[in-house]
Amino acid sequence: MRPRSGSPAARRAAAAFGAAVGDRSARPDYRWIARLTGASPDSVADVVAEAEALVPMEIAIRRAHRATGRVGGFAQIRAPLELYAITRLQRPDTVVEVGVSSGVSSAHFLAALRRNRHGRLHSIDRPTFQRGPRLARNESPVSIPPGRSSGWAVPSRLRTRWDLRLGPSQRLLPRVIRELPPIGIFLHDDLHTPAHLAWELRTVRPRLAPAAVVLADNSRWTGRAFPRFAEREGVRWTARRGTDLWGLRLAA
Repeated sequence: MRPRSGSPAARRAAAAFGAAVGDRSARPDYRWIARLTGASPDSVADVVAEAEALVPMEIAIRRAHRATGRVGGFAQIRAPLELYAITRLQRPDTVVEVGVSSGVSSAHFLAALRRNRHGRLHSIDRPTFQRGPRLARNESPVSIPPGRSSGWAVPSRLRTRWDLRLGPSQRLLPRVIRELPPIGIFLHDDLHTPAHLAWELRTVRPRLAPAAVVLADNSRWTGRAFPRFAEREGVRWTARRGTDLWGLRLAA
C-alpha cells in the first residue's frame, strides 16, 4: 500500500501542483482522501496524478490573487487538490458548498465534475467587499475586490455545471437543498461558529446521500460541533494533515 506518498507519477504531479500555487501545504494528504472515499491507494494515486493537468488553472488563480493583493498561497481553503480527488472518486450527482470567496474550492469541485462528465455544484456565499483595488493588511483575505463577485477567480469554462446563489445560508440553504437530488459532498466554509456549523449539519443531513462525504474547514473555531455530528452518525471523523479541515464519510 502507498497511501502516504502515492505513485511516482502522483508525486510528480503533486509537486508540480504545489509549485504552481506557490504553497507546499497544498500537496495532498493521500491517507485522508482514502479514508473519506474508501478508495484504494492506487485509485487515489491515479486521481492525484491528474493534478498536472490542473497546473494552468492554478497559475491563473495565483496570478489573479496576486493582482488583487493576495499573496502567500490560497486566500481560502488549503486543500484544493483533495477536493478535486474526493470529487473524482465519489462521482457525486450533487455537491453543495457554503462559502465561496474567490472560488478556490469551487474551481476544484468544478474541474473534477467536468472530468467526471457528471454532476453539479451548488454554492452559497454571502460576500464581503474590500475597500480598494488591492487587499489591505487589515482586511479579510476572503473579501471580494471592487467590481467583482463571489467566485471571481473561477475559470469561465468551468461554470456550466455551477449554480451560485448569493445571500445568507440561513435563508438560502434550506431552500436550495429542497430543490436538489441527494447530496454526495457537502462543504462548510462560511461562518465558523459552533452554533452555525451545527445548524448547517442538521439542515443538510436529511438530504445527504448514503456514503456522502461531509467537510468542515476552520474547525478549530467550531468547538465540538463536527465531532458531535460524527458521534450521532456513528462514524469517525478525520483531520486533513496540518490543517483544521475535518471530514467524515457517512454509512452506506
